[in-house]
Amino acid sequence: MTAISAVDLQGTGGNWATVGQRSRGGRRVHRQREKRKGKSVGLRLGTLNVATMTGKGRELADMMERRKVDILCVQETRWKGSKARSIEAGFKLFYYGVDSKRNGVGVVLKEEFVRNVLEVKRVSDRVMSLKLEIEGVILNVVSGYAPQVVCELEEKERFWSELDEVMESIPTGERVVIGADFNGHVGEGNTGDEEVMGNLELRKGT
Repeated sequence: MTAISAVDLQGTGGNWATVGQRSRGGRRVHRQREKRKGKSVGLRLGTLNVATMTGKGRELADMMERRKVDILCVQETRWKGSKARSIEAGFKLFYYGVDSKRNGVGVVLKEEFVRNVLEVKRVSDRVMSLKLEIEGVILNVVSGYAPQVVCELEEKERFWSELDEVMESIPTGERVVIGADFNGHVGEGNTGDEEVMGNLELRKGT
């Protein structure tokens, strides 16, 4: 499932939001809606573990059109390379990967926002970010794919270190959205979180 977040770029308060996705099909929705005097710029952002981008271009574009998603972070693309390419009319994917059989991250933009890209930072096949300027607001979109529980501790620590470095490099005052598959699990119960958390994949001992 896709996690969708509605973000008002002209809002006040904190300068970051997270669009989290639970492991393998989990769903989480985060909504940040803030107001201030002046023009309001609303975007819909999402995150999705695609389990390979091969053959998924049209399906992804259709989903983004249907759900009115402007920017989509994707994980486990399994595409080797450091490129930007159109995946379907109206959408462009910025991606990075080193192995065609595992990992890989990317960010899909509606074509109308491609010209707003200021910087693409490809850190590793688990972390990358795009910096955009939209209506005078600087927005950093970070796509991440955390190692699974069976991975070595060194690989897990490297991922969190890379993510920390990206976050620390973003100047104060710029907006940040993290769209990631953190490969996390939740325990029993969703009391108080029914609006953003379903009752699937809940089990003891996690």
